[in-house]
Amino acid sequence: MSVALSLHALAAVVWVGGMLFAHMMLRPVAAQLLEPPVRLSLWLGVFQRFFPWVWAAIALLLVTGFWMTLAFLGGFAAAGHHVHLMTGLGILMMAIFMYLFFAPYRRLKTAIAAREWGAGIGALARIRRLVGVNVVLGFIVVVLGAAGPYLGI
Repeated sequence: MSVALSLHALAAVVWVGGMLFAHMMLRPVAAQLLEPPVRLSLWLGVFQRFFPWVWAAIALLLVTGFWMTLAFLGGFAAAGHHVHLMTGLGILMMAIFMYLFFAPYRRLKTAIAAREWGAGIGALARIRRLVGVNVVLGFIVVVLGAAGPYLGI
């Protein structure tokens, strides 16, 4: 259990922490200092480095989450409500990321390649909103994981 829980927590830290940094620290500074062509190229580079980590985190979260639930908690029937909420919100976060990856991120790459900066800014704005939603959901999931058994839910 300690190995699974440690890997699960590390994967969550990578994903949620990376989103928080990108959304709350990097984004405002990049928007303030960089013109659209440079800003969009910066974001493309950041996403190209970060998204493989997100895919790995998703895989690790799924494997370790189901491993802990099935092997140590007695399955979902025996797990607390916080585990069900955490699982459901985690899967929602994964679905949001997959939409982000396969739709607005793809549009961002296409816009940058075509030097269509307006379309790129639109795609980046959509990504920003989706990441903002996932940051909030990620915080809720982290609280459920850390304090769920003590919240009485």
